[in-house]
Amino acid sequence: MDIKFIILALALVMYLLVIIFQEKKVWMTSVAALAVVVLGFLCQGGAIGGNVFSQLAGPAELFQHIFFELINWNILMIYVGSMIIAALFIYSRVPARIADALVTISPSTGIAVVLILAMTGIISIFVENVATVLVMAPIALALSRKLKLNPVPFMIGLALMSNLEGTATLVGDPPSMIFASYAHYTFNDFFVSQGKISIFFFIQAGLLVGCIFFYCFFSKAKEKATVDKEEVISYVPLWLLLIMIAGLAVISFLSSELGYSSGCLVLGLGMIGLVWYHLNQKKTYGEVWQLVKELDWETIAFLIGIFVVVGAISETGLLGDFALWLAHVTGGSKFLGFLLILLFSILISGFVDNVPYIIVMLPVAGNLAQAMSIQKELFMFALLIGSCLGGNLTPFGASANVVAMGILKKEGHPITFPGFLKISAPFTVLTTAAAAALLWAIWA
Repeated sequence: MDIKFIILALALVMYLLVIIFQEKKVWMTSVAALAVVVLGFLCQGGAIGGNVFSQLAGPAELFQHIFFELINWNILMIYVGSMIIAALFIYSRVPARIADALVTISPSTGIAVVLILAMTGIISIFVENVATVLVMAPIALALSRKLKLNPVPFMIGLALMSNLEGTATLVGDPPSMIFASYAHYTFNDFFVSQGKISIFFFIQAGLLVGCIFFYCFFSKAKEKATVDKEEVISYVPLWLLLIMIAGLAVISFLSSELGYSSGCLVLGLGMIGLVWYHLNQKKTYGEVWQLVKELDWETIAFLIGIFVVVGAISETGLLGDFALWLAHVTGGSKFLGFLLILLFSILISGFVDNVPYIIVMLPVAGNLAQAMSIQKELFMFALLIGSCLGGNLTPFGASANVVAMGILKKEGHPITFPGFLKISAPFTVLTTAAAAALLWAIWA
């Protein structure tokens, strides 16, 4: 049996188990990655015919290839560093202070709610989606109680907006980081690439439509809201966040590719933040450790396993075969290929974790575009938009949705699957359509 079909079967079993046992997904990907490594060594030793990875001289070179080339440590460093900065930013209470200011300047409650939702999205560009929802939820619930508003659309809006904007920049979400790594995109390329506007602006088109959508829910709330102003603990985490953004922009100008300098910068700023947290804020080592321990280490472990498995899939030629098949199915139609990738990504990501999906599909989208002799960005941007915004479709399509549902239930406002879908489905369709339409107009 050809080794590529063994790898394919292993990957399919892994994906199936990840879907069925979401809470055990790290174990599933780790075991699959270990199996792939063992197969790679067996092929190198001649015990199995064929080759899993590129032709290498021996076991030492194989290990080095897997550990340093397939596993993208730069992406992992960016993710860990940005998570630390985000946690400190939330601790500083700066987001709550900004929300208070927005409520104060708003002429009506309806506009205040929309501005808070938009702010939630903007914060989510730099802060992990679940953390954004958790920090904004108390503000939304307090405002809803004070003005006798239905908190359900407000809370669902927090989740949907955070998922939407997480796609906008390199540091927003793991899929964006993975895309940047594969496409060799710098931080600045998310704004302008090859002289054309890039993914950031497509997502803002979705944000604008999303704001209009939610204003329809709250436009009747004409009363002007007032709130007690939140006291800011410190502005240092905000400065770390701004330095991270500026630093990534400068590195983008200096380097044409996303090198280790980006990861070192973000992780270094995260370490500085932890030192500040310990010394300036008088936190014990135990409290610092608690902050670090509560970071999303599960996603880090999950990504490592996925990098190895998908690396094997790619190097056996399976992704190239799939791209050629898609080119045949679409009959060479650029629009049909664009639409197929977009719709398929929305449906898959509404039910399945978009991280492993996007790692597998990025090379497929790129190869498909190459087979059709068109710019690869058109299909890869469609993949990124569909897979990230598609997570808004269902209550379990994204972790932020699950958290928002849990908060509503705890507050005595449980919501059913159809109830969530009533808000999420039109929001997903409208925002994705807006982003995709602008993408097609610029890059097609």
